[in-house]
Amino acid sequence: MKLTVLGCLGAYPYKNQGTTSYLLQSADFHLLIDVGSATLVKLEEYLDPLALNAVILSHYHHDHIADLGVLQYYWQLHPEKEPGAILPIYGHTKDSFHFNELTIPDVTEGRGYFEAEELKIGPFLITFMETIHPVICYAMRIVEETTGKVFVFTGDYGYLESFVKFAKNADLFLADTYLFAGNERHKAHFTSKEAGELAKAAQVKKLVLTHLPQFGDLSQLKQEAQDAGLPSK
Repeated sequence: MKLTVLGCLGAYPYKNQGTTSYLLQSADFHLLIDVGSATLVKLEEYLDPLALNAVILSHYHHDHIADLGVLQYYWQLHPEKEPGAILPIYGHTKDSFHFNELTIPDVTEGRGYFEAEELKIGPFLITFMETIHPVICYAMRIVEETTGKVFVFTGDYGYLESFVKFAKNADLFLADTYLFAGNERHKAHFTSKEAGELAKAAQVKKLVLTHLPQFGDLSQLKQEAQDAGLPSK
């Protein structure tokens, strides 16, 4: 299992860095997680977008889906697309307007996921947990079947104690860390301190901070997470 960060900022792109998007790969399977601003041009540095096997979305805020429409156009209009190829895009169904936008006939197909059900996408088994956020959003616990390796992505997430169990023993914990210490119990995002504390309590092997702010000293953000829990990246 290999994770490539295509964009790691929250809210809006800044100084050549895009917003939330990650490429998760296992052997020849390529799963795109969220499709924030600048995703498509960054993805082209690593993978032909037509080689994607599936896309999955944590929620429908613009900084997580900004490039989704142009990715759909890429699949619709690129002359090298194989006839009949359809890209599945997984999202929750509690926002019918945005969910319906996932489907373009003969190009992309929206597929719903549900918190109560385990989802299999290629070599990955995925379970979900609804987060605290102004819109409906889901964290994901992704297990690579062949190795048992566990990757947990928080999505956008206000602090919730029960997340410790969801992230337990993850090999990689990718945590929304938009806020510096001192802003704990925010309704939409983790602070650096909370990310570190949760990683430590869940006994994860590696913590990576993401959904980063465009302001402040990011080395301070990292240090605050380390002081609270585990070494972070």
